[in-house]
Amino acid sequence: MAKAYWVAAYRNISDPAKLADYAKLAAPAISAGGGKFLARGTAVKAYEAGLVQRTVLIEFDSVAAAEACHDSASYKEALKALGNGAERDLRIVEGV
Repeated sequence: MAKAYWVAAYRNISDPAKLADYAKLAAPAISAGGGKFLARGTAVKAYEAGLVQRTVLIEFDSVAAAEACHDSASYKEALKALGNGAERDLRIVEGV
């Protein structure tokens, strides 16, 4: 079974306090869902239409595990805490 990768690219962080509240809840929810953080922080360089903003890369054992984590009650609480504090693009991609 192929691994899956959860990629979150932030376009704008309008409320750093809400992002911090989200992070306090999201990290344990993602870890409990089997996610392993591979990278997180501000992009070092951006090309094409990319932005030098926060980017997060998380590995899961499968697409199903990544989806289950995203749809879990504990992660939904994290999203509720984030609210409108950031605009981002989140994708789940199957590994090769």
